[in-house]
Amino acid sequence: MKETRRSRVARWAGLAVMALGPVSGHSAQAQSTPSTDSGAGLGGTSWQLVRFQAGDDKTLTTSDRAKYTMAFGTDGRVTMRLDCNRGTGTWKSSEPGQLQFGPLATTRALCPPGSLYDRLVQDFEHVRSYVLKGGRLYLALMADGGIYEFEPAPLPAP
Repeated sequence: MKETRRSRVARWAGLAVMALGPVSGHSAQAQSTPSTDSGAGLGGTSWQLVRFQAGDDKTLTTSDRAKYTMAFGTDGRVTMRLDCNRGTGTWKSSEPGQLQFGPLATTRALCPPGSLYDRLVQDFEHVRSYVLKGGRLYLALMADGGIYEFEPAPLPAP
């Protein structure tokens, strides 16, 4: 059964309500050091992209999730792998459930056709909220622009 826009909005509203409660066990890389943000422990976590559900019901996925990663530093910095490029910037969470990224500085290599690089760089300035549910991170764009779904990134090899 195809999910309608109304049911998708209702699902997101349910996720947003859950964000108001306590959150734990959300990332394989969560650090025990407390973060200075109000982002319920986003600091010290790393994620990889699962999919993007656009506001117009289009779904974008990648065949290699490791090409799209994001690491939240406990110092308010964020580092990203965006397909064939790298990015760095800042993030802040003034209260649980809210998230905003500062401008991203990225490399500008020409990625192969089908890359999500341009989309991600454009969309991340419009992220306004997040939900941690079932070990996954969901980032919502303002004005029902869509939802990015991330899973914990695997630990790097020693």
